Amino acid sequence: MTSQTESAPRVRASTLVLLGLVAAAVLWSYWTTLAGIMDRWSSDPQYSHGYLVPLFSAYLLWMGRDRLLSGDWNTNWLGLVLLALAGGLRLAGARFHFEYLDQISLLPSCAGLALLAGSWAGLRWALPAVGFLIFMVPLPHTVSLAMSGPMQLLATVSSTFVLQVLGRPALAEGNVILLNDIELGIVEACSGLRMLVVFFALSTAVALLVRKPVWEKLLIAGSAVPIALVSNILRIVITGLCYEGFGDHFGGQLFHDIAGWLMMPLGLAFLGIEMWILRTLLIERPADEVLATQVTLQRVEVNPVTIYGAEPKPRREKTPEPVAVGAEEVEK
Repeated sequence: MTSQTESAPRVRASTLVLLGLVAAAVLWSYWTTLAGIMDRWSSDPQYSHGYLVPLFSAYLLWMGRDRLLSGDWNTNWLGLVLLALAGGLRLAGARFHFEYLDQISLLPSCAGLALLAGSWAGLRWALPAVGFLIFMVPLPHTVSLAMSGPMQLLATVSSTFVLQVLGRPALAEGNVILLNDIELGIVEACSGLRMLVVFFALSTAVALLVRKPVWEKLLIAGSAVPIALVSNILRIVITGLCYEGFGDHFGGQLFHDIAGWLMMPLGLAFLGIEMWILRTLLIERPADEVLATQVTLQRVEVNPVTIYGAEPKPRREKTPEPVAVGAEEVEK
């Protein structure tokens, strides 16, 4: 049996030096960009989860560390192409004053470093972690405005309908819900965009951790959209009921903030229910049964007659019986 020391990848000194120099240069060039991203995390509650994204990416790298023990690290110069692509994005962002291009170029830079140091095996190892880093980059302001408007309208109409179903005299006028003498304004912060961004990161993290087929992983990640919308509608409805039942002080200053904090546990509960439904409806075959079926098929393919070592019986040829015709015997 090969020991872990023998199976560890042999890294050349030149590869380490090259990787160290390029990584240091990339980190130095992105210093101001990373500072701007972190400043957005601290000032915008919509992206306060950004501090956890690099930590989870590092955890994904640690979880897949066994892939690096399969062979040598080979330098692949195609990684320079990805680094050049990242440089082009940064130049385009500076030329057109589009900060998002500069920030998103961090992803091809990290992928280029992985490809440069570990070839295709290194890229496959780092790709999930690099892809998850997209959740640390804030959306452009124009995109946020374009998405928040329709989401505000959807939240207003849906919440009004739910209140009407509950027997409350609710009426929607633009982005305002009229509930008796209460005007409940659905501002941009209540559009649900923040929940959508957070739940997308959360559901994608869960999809990367679970051992499921690809289509189930995509379903879990895509479920962030209905979970965020339903959670935001419940938040607005409960806030409206508290306004009506307990007045402005409890509904506006107390429960409105509590409802915002409770959205994350509620989203986790919805995600857990979804995974329970998938686990209940889709029953996986045991691994030993699948292995036994494969072995049986292999034996049948080798010899269609031989099953589990049973040899075919030899075939006996029939001897023609003599037929008497008169006094002579003629063989048939």
